[in-house]
Amino acid sequence: MAEIFLTPDSLITSKTDLNGKITYGNDDFVRFSGYSEEEFLYKPHNLIRHPDMPRIAFKLLWDTIKGGQEFFAFVKNLNKHQQAYWVFANVTPSYDSSGKIIGYYSVRRCPSKEGVKTLENVYKQLIEAEKRGGMEASLRALQEILRQVNMTYENLCIHLQKQGKVSGWYGV
Repeated sequence: MAEIFLTPDSLITSKTDLNGKITYGNDDFVRFSGYSEEEFLYKPHNLIRHPDMPRIAFKLLWDTIKGGQEFFAFVKNLNKHQQAYWVFANVTPSYDSSGKIIGYYSVRRCPSKEGVKTLENVYKQLIEAEKRGGMEASLRALQEILRQVNMTYENLCIHLQKQGKVSGWYGV
C-alpha cells in the first residue's frame, strides 16, 4: 500500500456533528483525503479510517471528547486512492453559546517520525489483542503499555510528538 506524507506546514482541519459526520473540511483535508467536498460532506469521518488503527483508540477518542475534553493521538488514515498517511491529531468539542457541545473540531499536523514508528508498533499490538479478545483485551494491553511509561494515552502521544521517544522505554 502506498504512503503519502504531510509536510511541516500541512494543517488538516475538519468539523463534524455530534455523530461524527463531516460538516467541514479545509483544502488540506481535500488534498490528503483525496475526496472532494461533495464526496465527504455529511459522511462519517471514519471514511478515512485505516484498518491498521485499533478500535480502542477511537473508543478513547469518543469517550474523551463526549466528556468535553480535548484529545491528542497519532492516527493512520487511508485516502480515497488507498494511500496511507499519518497525522498528529487534536480533537476538541465545539460549544454553542450556552455551553452545550454541538460538534467536534479536529486539527491534524505532520507527526514526528519517531512517534509514528513507536505507535505503529503499539497499534499492531493492540489490534492483535482485539483479534484475540475484543476491545477489553485491547484496553488491557494499552493499560499495560501506559503503566510501563507512567503516562496517559494522550500524554504519551503529546510526548512522542514533542520528544520523539520516551526515555528509558523501548516500546513494544
